[in-house]
Amino acid sequence: MKIQAYDISKTASATTIVFDALRHAIITGDLKQGEHLRQDEIARAFNVSRIPIREALQKLEQHGLIKTQRYKGAVVAGLSLEEASEIFEFRAFVEPEVIRRAVPRMSQQVLNDAQSCCEVFASAEDPMRWGDLNRRFHTTLYESSGLPYHMEMLNKAMDRIDPYLRAQLLLSDGMERANNEHFAIVEACKAKDVDRAAELTRLHILGAKDSLIRHWQN
Repeated sequence: MKIQAYDISKTASATTIVFDALRHAIITGDLKQGEHLRQDEIARAFNVSRIPIREALQKLEQHGLIKTQRYKGAVVAGLSLEEASEIFEFRAFVEPEVIRRAVPRMSQQVLNDAQSCCEVFASAEDPMRWGDLNRRFHTTLYESSGLPYHMEMLNKAMDRIDPYLRAQLLLSDGMERANNEHFAIVEACKAKDVDRAAELTRLHILGAKDSLIRHWQN
């Protein structure tokens, strides 16, 4: 099982550390769809009892990243084409409203940080970094919205879709298109053009969805 393990036997936040490590392994694709998560094996890797492991697995299931199957236990959850499409459509519905709220509140520092995110994303050559950099860009823009519940739901949605988004960026012209769209969104934010920032965000997400579906079906 490919996860980054630590000896956390004396760590108070063992559940959180196990959850974070497993979550990272799932969304980066180190743990594949359908892979079994055996409590004893994870407990040995982290040198803890099974109690924080069970709690971490319950939390992962609440996030939709694993599912419990009869006779098999916990396995990494996958997505059907319909489920992936729904998540993109959810994002396309929510994120324009989040950025609409955020734009008037964005400081110059936030805009500078978003610009830097664009530049780092544009120059990144390691496909394993693309998903993290893409999320960092969007999160940087949305943090000014003052909508923590929306952000929590979007983070869960991104957790589910991240492995597929990475594949879409790698297998298509997704990086070049995403670069151009990211820069355009930042320019709209700098201009305080709320409507344009929201519409560009919506089109950006739906474009990624359409690209993923095309490659999924091939």
